[in-house]
Amino acid sequence: MKATRVTDLGKSIVRFFEDYLPVQRGMSPHTISGYRDALVLLLQFAARDARRRVEQLQVADLSAERVVKFLQFLDTDRHNGIATRNARLGAIHTFARFLTVQWPEHLGSLQRLLAVPFRRGARDAPIEYLESGEVDALLKSIDRPRPSGRRDYALFALMFNTGARVQEVLNLRRRDLRLDSPCQVRLQGKGHKVRLCPIWPATARLLRDLIKTARPSGPDPADELLFTNARGQPLTRFGVRYLLRKHITVASRQVATLRNKRIHPHSIRHSTAIHLLKQGVDFATISQWIGHASLTTRMRYARADIDLKRQALSQVFPETLAPPRAGRLLINGADLIGWLRRM
Repeated sequence: MKATRVTDLGKSIVRFFEDYLPVQRGMSPHTISGYRDALVLLLQFAARDARRRVEQLQVADLSAERVVKFLQFLDTDRHNGIATRNARLGAIHTFARFLTVQWPEHLGSLQRLLAVPFRRGARDAPIEYLESGEVDALLKSIDRPRPSGRRDYALFALMFNTGARVQEVLNLRRRDLRLDSPCQVRLQGKGHKVRLCPIWPATARLLRDLIKTARPSGPDPADELLFTNARGQPLTRFGVRYLLRKHITVASRQVATLRNKRIHPHSIRHSTAIHLLKQGVDFATISQWIGHASLTTRMRYARADIDLKRQALSQVFPETLAPPRAGRLLINGADLIGWLRRM
């Protein structure tokens, strides 16, 4: 059978994912996966539209007109929301800019592709988050005597505690934890940026117990993943989504407000941010806490240190996991001045 010659487009795709995104742009594996999904959908659509195989597509086949048709396909056939549609287009724009350097002879058509606009309204949707009572109901719905229940309880407690992205939590290894006072966790976010987050002593105890009951799978205990499935394999984002839906269904029998909410793993991150904000924690601290580059385009955020995060944490929900009231700390004048000097 005659081998298919690799096209210019195929060569560019390989360079884009093997060198440009991870090496030159320093993007995280999670972000690269999102770009991959967008291009896979586009290439499959373009192949059907051009009536040829994916491996036969050329750079010229990625025209502005075809991309517009692809976006319409996302709307009508895949029923994607505005945010997802814009995220797909953003990945395509990045690839198009990369192609302009690789193949300048296609500059005119690629510039027309780059002019395909994003759709407004993606930021108008309300943020779904959990109130304190709903958080407690969710955690109490988990059957903790079972090994899977202990894992789920520790997982969601840590996510509420830190406001971390799902993949940040799933990537955690034992070496990323400090379970002795002062307890904290090291998270690696977008762009490989590392941040430290304080954790409640109760959360530390949950993680310590989880580690004690875990089955070893390698020679170095410190390199063991923190959260795995029943087969000892890495827990996935889709697995977390399934577990959250399962426990939300149980919790909604006790708390009726949960029945009308579309809760997903990122809602836990929203919940942490909203509750921090309600407790009077400043935007700069929240930004550093949950790993946002910014919470608004009009503000510049200072770098909050681990002590300020810990002081803010002691004022936040939920009662199920929070330390005793007598142990809570308040930010006094001296603390505030010290923090300002460290900005």
